Amino acid sequence: MTAEFAVALPAVLACLALCLGAVQVATQQARLVDAAAQSARMLARGDDPARIAREADAELTVDREGGMVCVKATGANQETALGVLGLRASARACAPDEGHPDG
Repeated sequence: MTAEFAVALPAVLACLALCLGAVQVATQQARLVDAAAQSARMLARGDDPARIAREADAELTVDREGGMVCVKATGANQETALGVLGLRASARACAPDEGHPDG
């Protein structure tokens, strides 16, 4: 093994790890966006979104105001690249509240 290879190998491995982590974070963010949107629509209809939260491995926070139901989905998985760094991905979505007099 040459000295150049010994120096380049850790850099290549670090770039690969960063790329894989970025893909993992993007996938988790997409799941959270979907979970927040589906949960907001389900809550607006009066349904229970617990199954969606479990499938997305997310914690849901619900806020109702002004005829809207807003859901914030926060990633609960600590095994992702963000979780290892102590960061959490989240997404927020709103839907008109069908049970509200203005909705």
